Order: sequence, then structure tokens, then C-alpha cells
Amino acid sequence: MSSQFKLLQERRFLPFFITQFLGAFNDNFYKNALVVLITFQAAQITTLSAGVLVNLAAGVFILPFFLFSATAGQLADKVEKSRLIRFTKLLEIAIMLLAAAGFALMSLPLMLAVLFLMGTQSAIFGPVKYAIIPQQLREDELVGGNALVEAGTFVAILVGTIVGGLLIDLPSGPAWVSLGTLAVALLGYATSRAIPPAAPADPALRINWNPLTQTWQMIRFTARNRTVFLSILGVSWFWFYGALFLSQFPAFASDTLGGDARAVTLLLALFSVGIGAGSLLCEKMSDGKIELGLVPFGAIGLTVFALDLWWASPVHATAATVASVAPLATEVALATQGGGVPLAALLAQPATWRILFDLVMIGVFGGFFIVPLYALIQNRSEPSHRSRIIAGNNILNALFMVIAAGLGAGLLAAGLSVPQLFLVTALLNAVVAAYIFTLVPEFLLRFVVWMLIHTVYRLRVEGIENVPEKGPAVIVANHVSFVDALIIMAACRRPIRFVMDHRIFRWPLLSFLFRTGRAIPIAPARDNPEMMERAFDEVARALDAGELVALFPEGRITETGDLNPFRPGVRRILARNPVRVVPMALRGLWGSYFSRKHGAAMSRPFCRGVFTRVELVGGQPLTAEEATPEHLHAVVACLIRNQGCSKGERERAPSESGRF
Repeated sequence: MSSQFKLLQERRFLPFFITQFLGAFNDNFYKNALVVLITFQAAQITTLSAGVLVNLAAGVFILPFFLFSATAGQLADKVEKSRLIRFTKLLEIAIMLLAAAGFALMSLPLMLAVLFLMGTQSAIFGPVKYAIIPQQLREDELVGGNALVEAGTFVAILVGTIVGGLLIDLPSGPAWVSLGTLAVALLGYATSRAIPPAAPADPALRINWNPLTQTWQMIRFTARNRTVFLSILGVSWFWFYGALFLSQFPAFASDTLGGDARAVTLLLALFSVGIGAGSLLCEKMSDGKIELGLVPFGAIGLTVFALDLWWASPVHATAATVASVAPLATEVALATQGGGVPLAALLAQPATWRILFDLVMIGVFGGFFIVPLYALIQNRSEPSHRSRIIAGNNILNALFMVIAAGLGAGLLAAGLSVPQLFLVTALLNAVVAAYIFTLVPEFLLRFVVWMLIHTVYRLRVEGIENVPEKGPAVIVANHVSFVDALIIMAACRRPIRFVMDHRIFRWPLLSFLFRTGRAIPIAPARDNPEMMERAFDEVARALDAGELVALFPEGRITETGDLNPFRPGVRRILARNPVRVVPMALRGLWGSYFSRKHGAAMSRPFCRGVFTRVELVGGQPLTAEEATPEHLHAVVACLIRNQGCSKGERERAPSESGRF
């Protein structure tokens, strides 16, 4: 069983998961019931048109996120979090009692007031929802925990939307909805009582109750950490993208596909299932780490499958597509007069399945995109301000969704079809993603590393826990190929500053990767003594700042497969910064495309095939006094041979280093 599902067996996560699931379910249960009610019974309760009412309802629900997210973020940092969650669930019970009164009286103002209060309750719950996760889970559980929360949220949205639409359409539907929403609110409060306490991050915080000034301060505060802020912009962009798609499903199902109401539900279900599946896959694909390489991968999928959705849609029909949807022509014509093509008839057409597949894959890649970003925001935010940063994220999310609604309405009013709107969204996604990844090249670096170990190689890691989670340390390893640094980088959660031969920086792709990773170029004293001195100074500054520094003491890539002698540079580094040293051994790379076994590296493609098994083995950390070049050479040689090293073995190791 995957570790993320084991979290559902533990009290530190399960009650919170159920509580947030029920909250998301209830929001959409009530909201969709109200939308269906005012769509089909608007004439009985108001003179406003159904279209105006639906858009008014959407605005009423989103407005509290602008007004109260900043205050909610402060409360979540100041107050014990499980207590605040219980307060929000009690508030939900009171709101659902008002909802029952609104349905009983058929009072539109009261119904909209309830919707506003539900938005307020969700705005208060939002910051504490994401801020409590890193307090209750370990760092290596963050991706799995966020994946479960995102998957659960979208399933709750889907089920709540369906149940709300079905119940309100029954005889005495408003009464059933009233009872249902109240029962869910009561159950949510019951589960919230089992959430373990989570200490306040800043109990001495003085709350600014002015929503306007605090909202502006919150957005400015969020921008202090550049990587976190750009990750928040990435999350907000995803909600912009998702809002544009979700809002077009009714028109796409009826006008483009010619389907009935069940087709709309199917599109929503597949999109939600896709996001849930992609979210859950993140934990496995990232090996439990916060893998930023999945973010560009997700962005690529969001663009590619949105483009294919536009291409596959009947409005943009190639000759083959026209032929495949031609049997629907009569039924589509009838659909404009009646309830639309039955779902079974729609599914009988091959072209429909391509469209449904695209929607599922958009959801899957959306999960790849969103989960690592949420985990990164939680992990890199200052704990004492985490809730306020998440509140700033919620404000920007809401703003982007409002912009998406306005842009969608404007483009449709300008004459674009729904498939053309999908095309515009796909192209915008490509531009925005490229811009964000240019600003934070760490995403692209991690993407290249992630692709390397999931296509060219299959990486097995052992002993990586010997790398300290915090504080300075030096990593030393054997040098087998041009991708050694990328392999080590892929295995380690912390950023690493590599000391690299300055000539490698001339390689176009490697130059980008290592510059992005803030590698430190070095040259031999005989070639460029000034560069060598600058390199040692930069290493010292990095270690003084608590960073990880890695180097290959052989000084060059092996040409024979044997371990070369270690140069004395590591002794000079440790004399200035006596930090811990973690020896590592790379195995399985000798003879690969990037090694020099067959002469010049990268001269014989596919010499080892794809998915070659490679290994990285970390040894026990050594003190600065122990880490002489000779001793490190012996330890790395033993790790290459996959042996523990006794003193005698370490003395023999230099002459018995073997191949790797």
C-alpha cells in the first residue's frame, strides 16, 4: 500500500481529511442546488433572468475570499488550529439552519445571504486547511497528504454538485436539500472534534481587522519569498485555467457535442477523476519528495491535451472527424429543439472518446501541476507566517478565477466558440508556464533531472538519509559520467551547490543546468589561478550560509572505469570550514551514453538502452578530521563494491577499487 493511503489510517490525518472533504461536499451541494433552483424556478421568486442570477450567485460566493481571507490567515497563525476548524464547522451548522429557512420561505435574498456566508466560512477554513498539513505530517509525507486532499476535494466537488442537482429536482426538493446540508454540517463538526491539536504559529500576533488594508499587506507579504510567490502565481494560474474549462462544460456538452444534461455531468466527472488520479500519482512519481520537476511536466500536458481537445472538437473538424460525427448530424439538429443526444448515442461515436480522453488527461496533468506547488508553498513558507501566506494564495486564486470568468464571457461575446476558447487557454498556458519557469529556472532544472531518471535510467537510492536535513555539509562522490551531478541532485531533497570543472560550463545544455543550480566553476591553478581562488571562496560562503556543497575529488571523469586518486582540494575546503562530509558512490553508470567507456562521451547513443538501472549509495558522515583524501578514497571505493569498510579493507581499497 502506498504511504499516502496509510495516512488515512492515522488520527493525525484521517479526521482532518474527512472534515475538509465534507466541507467541500457541502459547499457544492448547496451551491448547485441553488443554481438549479434559480435556473428553473427563477420566475417564481424574482423578475431577474436565470442567467443573471447564476452569475450573481457565483460572484456572491467568491466575494468573501477577497474580504476575509487576510483576516482568516491572521486567525490561523494566532489560534490553535484544530480549535479554529471546530469553530468553522459550528459556523457551518448555523449557516445551514439559515439555508433551511431560506428554502422554506423561498426567499431569494436569504438564499444569497446564505451563499455569501458559506463563502465566508470557506474563506476562514482555507488558510488553516493547508497550514495544518505541514504541522501534522513529516516533510516526506507532504506530497502524499496534499495529493489526498486535492483528490478528495475534487471528488467532493463532483459528488456534491451531482447530489445537489438531483435532490433539488425531487418533489419537496428544497426540504431534502435543507436536511442533507444540515446533516453533512453536523457530521463535519463531529469529525473535526477528533483532529489533534496544532499549536498556534504566532500567538502574540495582533490582528488587523481592516480587510482592505490587510489584504493589500498580505499580498505584499506573500511576495517577499520569490519562489513561494511565483509558486502561488502558478497555483492561481491553475485555478484560472480550471475555471475557464469548468464554466464552459454546459455549453460545450450541449452546443458542441449536442448532448443532454447527463453529458455535462460526465464531462465534470471525468475532469474531476482525472485531477484526483493525477494528484494521487504525484506521490509515486516523486518518490515521496517535493518534486518540482512534475510542475513543467504538468504544464506541458495541460497545453498538449487542451490543444488536442480543440482539434478533436466537432466545431474544428478535419475530414476524418466530420466523417466520424456525421451520424450525429440529425440527432444534434433535434437536440437544439429538445433535450439533446442521449448519452449512450454520444458515447457510440469514436470521436467522443478522444474528447473524453483529453479531458481526463487534462485533469491528470493538472494534478501533476498543482500538488507539488502546494507542497512547496507549505514547505518553504516561514512557519510563523504560513497561514497568512496561504491566505494570500487564496486571495490571488479568487482574483484569477474572477478574471477567468470575465475573459471567458468576453471572448464568447466576441464570437469565439467554446473549442476556440479551449485553444486560447492552451496557448495562454504555454506562455504563462514559460514565463514562470524562466523566472524560476529551478522548475526546469528539476524537470530535466526528473526526466533523466525516469526515461534514460532507473535510479535506486540507498543511504540518502545520511545527508543532513539542515546545516552545511560536503558531499564527495566518484566521477563516472557527465550526468553524475544530476543523479545526485535527483536523489537529494535539498538543493546542492556542485563544484564543477569550468569546461563543462561550455556545453550548452549542461551549462544551463549547472548555472541554474548555482554550480561553482573551478579551474586548475596552472590554467586559471584566479578562478580557482574564487571557487574556494564561494565554497566557503556557501558552507557559511548552511548550504550543501558537492564535489568530485578525482577532478575528472574516469576514462578506465577505475577510481582515480582524490586530489587535496577537499582538505583545503575542510580546513576553512570543518563540516561533516558524506561519501557517496555512483554505480551502474560506467558504459552508459554519458560515460567514456567507448571513447568520447555521448558518441554512442543507445549503447545501454533505456531504463538502465543505476545506483547511488551514501555512506556514514565523516568528521572533518576523518575526511582526508586518502580515507575518503578508501570509503568511496568500498561503497562502489557495496561493502562495509573495516580498517583493513580501507587500506587495501585504493588498489582494489574495481569498476562501476
